[in-house]
Amino acid sequence: MKATFAGKFAVSLIVAAFGVSVAPASFAQDNSKTVATTDAMQAAPSTKVQRQAARKEARAKKNAELKKLEDAGYNPAKRDDSNYPQDIQNAQKKAGIRQGASQ
Repeated sequence: MKATFAGKFAVSLIVAAFGVSVAPASFAQDNSKTVATTDAMQAAPSTKVQRQAARKEARAKKNAELKKLEDAGYNPAKRDDSNYPQDIQNAQKKAGIRQGASQ
């Protein structure tokens, strides 16, 4: 029996498709992002009451930081704030809050 090119090609495609579907997935990307996400999910509060308490604590922390900045001279309600980055940075220095602390 003589095999034609089309027949050989069809068989090789089937074998290649089967080999790809059976072969374990190996990617060039690292799994550090997935591991970090999993760790963060495990560290996150699991019950509704714990999540509510964590949100309440985070909100209180943000409000306290904003209050310190306002006491140091920062006004977030100022409409025409042509020197925005400088005035909040000055208030952070005056209040003793390091930049990016709330993030």
